[in-house]
Amino acid sequence: MSIRLLHPSIQSGLNKGDSKHAGGVLTCKCLDRPVKVKVSTGIAHNHACGCTKCWKPEGAAFSVVAVAPSEAVSVTENGDKLAVVDPSALIQRHACKECGTHMYGPVERDHAFKGLSFIHPELFDSGDWPEPGFAAFVSSAIEGGVDPSEMDGIRAKLREVGLEPYDCLSPALMDFLATWAAKKSGVLQ
Repeated sequence: MSIRLLHPSIQSGLNKGDSKHAGGVLTCKCLDRPVKVKVSTGIAHNHACGCTKCWKPEGAAFSVVAVAPSEAVSVTENGDKLAVVDPSALIQRHACKECGTHMYGPVERDHAFKGLSFIHPELFDSGDWPEPGFAAFVSSAIEGGVDPSEMDGIRAKLREVGLEPYDCLSPALMDFLATWAAKKSGVLQ
């Protein structure tokens, strides 16, 4: 049985990136007037994501997505081509109206991730960005059209390339979200 394409950057294993990667320029897939977004700092929490909201390359079951502080993310060229995909979503994904590539997605509402922007590191102008550390929302790939019978093979392939599959975020991020909620409600100080 062949394994569905996870994502081009992880299918054959993780490319050991530079943990001190200082950002760079993200470029959409347009050949004419591409959108360019500068990320002026390193990224964090890079992971493969199976949710149906994240932008994925053609044929991929997963996206690769990370976060950067929103104040370090700025549109530098052709911002007139951007539109928010879903204004009601927590992550305000700004996508190119021509090629559909999601360029950045800030979280602006009251949430543990407020002040962060989600980006797709494969769009960087260099390939030395930090490798993904886990796979999130793996079961959600079914909602994107993956046959449920493929899931055992997909989870095995994710582990084979070095990504632990979760059906939520990583335990550390889930703890962060729960801590934020507990502090907000007053249960924790």
